[in-house]
Amino acid sequence: MSTEAVKWAMDHAPMPRTEKGKPDTTARHVLQVLGEHAAPDGSNAHPSVLRIQYRTGYDRTTVQRALRRLEKAGLIAKDGMREGRTRWQLAMDRTRPESDWADLEREEDEFRAAAAERKRRSRSKGVTHAESVTVTDSKGVTVTDAESVTADVTDGTPSRHALKVRSSRTERRPNHQQPSVNQLHKDSSSPPAQTERGSSDQAGQYLDAFGAFWLVYPKKKAREEAKKAWIAAIGRGAEPQHIVDAATGYAKERAGEDPKFTKYPATWLNKGCYDDEPEPAGPHLRAVSGDGYQPWTNPEDQSAYYEGL
Repeated sequence: MSTEAVKWAMDHAPMPRTEKGKPDTTARHVLQVLGEHAAPDGSNAHPSVLRIQYRTGYDRTTVQRALRRLEKAGLIAKDGMREGRTRWQLAMDRTRPESDWADLEREEDEFRAAAAERKRRSRSKGVTHAESVTVTDSKGVTVTDAESVTADVTDGTPSRHALKVRSSRTERRPNHQQPSVNQLHKDSSSPPAQTERGSSDQAGQYLDAFGAFWLVYPKKKAREEAKKAWIAAIGRGAEPQHIVDAATGYAKERAGEDPKFTKYPATWLNKGCYDDEPEPAGPHLRAVSGDGYQPWTNPEDQSAYYEGL
């Protein structure tokens, strides 16, 4: 196995694209397996289709289609046969443009700016001016406007006429201790119908389960934006328990990976990543000595990995 070919396949190779222009993650995973079996210059990669199935978890048809897409994209090329298996040459001279990372950063900045603007608009809509107040006097005088009174107060003695102005904003719910994951079954019931008090109480109920999501998510950044995205996801019909389970799986996928490629929680929620299929396990490497690496081996039967190499 060549660490140079693996690093190229994982970080530097151009991202394959589907017909709709989206990242072809299936083909990229297959490319990483080819990198594990290639020489340092990208040549002599000849794992069997069965070996690629074993490493990726894809079925035979999916693997074959991914190989054809990689070949069409110019990332691999046939280089003869080896023991009845196709031998591939990796196009390691092709590298991913630096604009890919810049585009991701720009999208993240635009998302944050849009979230801040939505938050500002939401706050401005929540501030209203009260046009009517009630006078708590023994004669029951009602004031319908700050400058219009429908009755006269004839009591000449000093009085304590308290004008109780009803706030137009719903009082915020008190802070609660973040619930554990086991409490989500009680908190993840279907959202209640809207009432006259508006959606503030409903949003507060959703946030009771947000704490469990925040505990398991691998990247704790922009908590307020994540809360907004959490409420929006629940409003679209997502179940809190399902989101937390998906976040737990995502945390396992990102374990040991470069954290800068981990999605922000708000981005993950807004894009509906909780409904994505789990990513198959990628190549696992462990350092042995110096700057060398060895592939992951089956702890029960190590020959299962090296068979057919």
